[in-house]
Amino acid sequence: QVQLVESGGDSVQSGGSLTLGCVASGSGWVAGSYWMAWFRQDPGKGREGIGFTRRDSSTEYADSVKGRFTISQDNAKNTVYLQMNSLEPEDTAMYYCAAAAPGYFAKIQERIVVASPQLINYWGQGTQVTVSS
Repeated sequence: QVQLVESGGDSVQSGGSLTLGCVASGSGWVAGSYWMAWFRQDPGKGREGIGFTRRDSSTEYADSVKGRFTISQDNAKNTVYLQMNSLEPEDTAMYYCAAAAPGYFAKIQERIVVASPQLINYWGQGTQVTVSS
């Protein structure tokens, strides 16, 4: 049974920074086999793709966070990170990591999308980020 567990959520002031982590565990997890993505969701809004990393560590980002957020991965630690800088109140949301087979995340125009939610193999439980002005 594979689990993704996020951590690092907190309350910060506008302009601040946070780093979120997502650790994968379980006997079915094979490091480097998946593309890893970050999503966020604010109550009353749909889930928004933030960005994803491919197996070769190349990345794509939604235009809303490009230049402020950075995704990285450490396969030795089964961990993917989301470094968030210059945080704004609009970044307040629950943040989730997700894993899918290669090719199922994409950047289309300014957005990060998934071909189908059913193609995501694993979701984390989320970690809350709150940014105050």
